Amino acid sequence: MIIIIGNQKGGAGKSTLTLLLANYLTQLKKRKVIVIDLDYQLSISQKYEKAKVLENEEPYEVVAAPLEEYPGLLPMMKADPEALVLIDLPGKLDDDGLLPVFKTAELILCPFAYDEFSFESTVLFAVVLKKISPECNLLFIPNRVKANVKYETQVDVDEQLAKFGAVMPPIPDRIDFQRTSTFQTPISVFPVIRPVFDAIYKQHLKLKSNE
Repeated sequence: MIIIIGNQKGGAGKSTLTLLLANYLTQLKKRKVIVIDLDYQLSISQKYEKAKVLENEEPYEVVAAPLEEYPGLLPMMKADPEALVLIDLPGKLDDDGLLPVFKTAELILCPFAYDEFSFESTVLFAVVLKKISPECNLLFIPNRVKANVKYETQVDVDEQLAKFGAVMPPIPDRIDFQRTSTFQTPISVFPVIRPVFDAIYKQHLKLKSNE
């Protein structure tokens, strides 16, 4: 299954969310995961290479690739039908290389924040995505939400985004998020991400044989 994590707004937490989900799927659900790092900053790939020096066996593979190489990766990504492929997208929409990525995605996770700029970018991302791949499941994840977010703002944003896809429960902000690596998620972070990831897993990722 091909899952993309993206938003046009930089700083939405795409790369960290990708790592958290990869660790959750491999550590708690014992699933095979492949991470494709298409982001121009290659932050996941850098963490992966750094962690390999310190650890013994990688829990999952991280593949860094430019957008134009994406079609050539598809045979590898689809070789195991039970594998979950997580794709960290670049933070922009003005690249034609994104078209085949959107068209092959089976699930799209869109992290966002409750502020005006993030909301506008998130809506634009959703509009473009739905035009290219109208049947794909789109899930919005309020990410690293601050405690001082106004309730009225949160309700209004959720109502608007719900026109494009499902809005998941929010993930509260934690300073320990920055200690997430390709080998581990800080123990203090698991309680705040599990309600969201458990819901996504149950609804979209669970193996039929395990139901």
